Amino acid sequence: MASGPANVRDICRARRADGPAAVLAIGTANPANRVLQDDFPDMYFRATKSEHLVGLKEKFKRLCQKLGVQKRYLHHTEELIRAHPEFLDPVQTPSLDERLDIAKTAVPELAARACRKAIAEWGRPATDVTHLVVTTNSGAHIPGVDARLVPLLGLRPAVRRTMLYLNGCFAGAAALRVAKDLAENNRGARVLVVCAELTVLLFTRPVEGDFMTLMNQALFGDGAGAAVVGADPVPAAAERPLFELVSTAQAIVPGTEDAISMRVTKGCYVGHIAAREVPALIGASVERCLRDALEPLGMGAQWNDLFWNVHPGSAAILDQVDAVLRLRPDKLAASRRVLSEYGNMFGVTVIFVLDELRRRMEEGEETPEWGVMLAFGPGLTVETMVLHRCVEGTG
Repeated sequence: MASGPANVRDICRARRADGPAAVLAIGTANPANRVLQDDFPDMYFRATKSEHLVGLKEKFKRLCQKLGVQKRYLHHTEELIRAHPEFLDPVQTPSLDERLDIAKTAVPELAARACRKAIAEWGRPATDVTHLVVTTNSGAHIPGVDARLVPLLGLRPAVRRTMLYLNGCFAGAAALRVAKDLAENNRGARVLVVCAELTVLLFTRPVEGDFMTLMNQALFGDGAGAAVVGADPVPAAAERPLFELVSTAQAIVPGTEDAISMRVTKGCYVGHIAAREVPALIGASVERCLRDALEPLGMGAQWNDLFWNVHPGSAAILDQVDAVLRLRPDKLAASRRVLSEYGNMFGVTVIFVLDELRRRMEEGEETPEWGVMLAFGPGLTVETMVLHRCVEGTG
């Protein structure tokens, strides 16, 4: 019998990368249907046959103006809603199956568009992707979006897949955390991360006294974000690191289980956000989470010396982070712009903010070398990631 390897520890060490994981490319995508926030109340109340609710429509208009959103992209159109009248009252006419049928095709297609952009920027063939990490709240299918993406993108059948469902707004940061671990523990790995979301699963008519339904319709948008993550960039392959993923952390704020939640019903997805409490809960926790992430690296609390990728859950959340950390007005500019242009796209949004930061750095608007990604979601969960900006000749 042939003898086996003498030292398992040596095998494990040899399989690990030498350097930190880094984002090597970014891609984003949205549906073609663009909706201006100022026009959305008319469209929404017309599509749901609710124009007789004049007072509620005025309340909805005021809410739309407060959220920091100017426009969003939505897969569902008035034509689609007319074709599915069961979406208007999911309690009386269960419609989960019909919504999932839409998501089964539309989510992978949207995800694939973002992935193709990231792969094209990366510059290597799709068959060089070794791992695939996919996250979405928009579906409950097996096989899932990950399996659908393999033929859509031309990935190898042996690509190693990880599928994350129903992680809410911290899903994008969590997926990047998983990708970091995969890249650093598998020498030569190239991890394709993609987040994709459709809000058709949340769509329903307005109801008097149901503020959460109004919030869901006014705040969230559809989109997909992708990134290629790998350690030890290969100069011969023209790989160029953008951001090194230095360290990660996740924490649950005690006693906040019901602050943000989502559940699947026979009619649709029902999301709940304690809109008045959540910004304050985040404000009370964010500094501790940052210190826990930065102090082991020997970094202090000079918050204005960092660049910031904060998940723009709403303008109120960004305002609270601004106030607690005493940030300069420009520090959350990337997050505010993404919120304004796209709305809250759940976990997708932090990838859009990362792309916006990259653009601002290339144009000289952002100069810090070190930064932080913060994402908030059900739990109440806080995901923290320390980032290092790469410039030509470094990384």
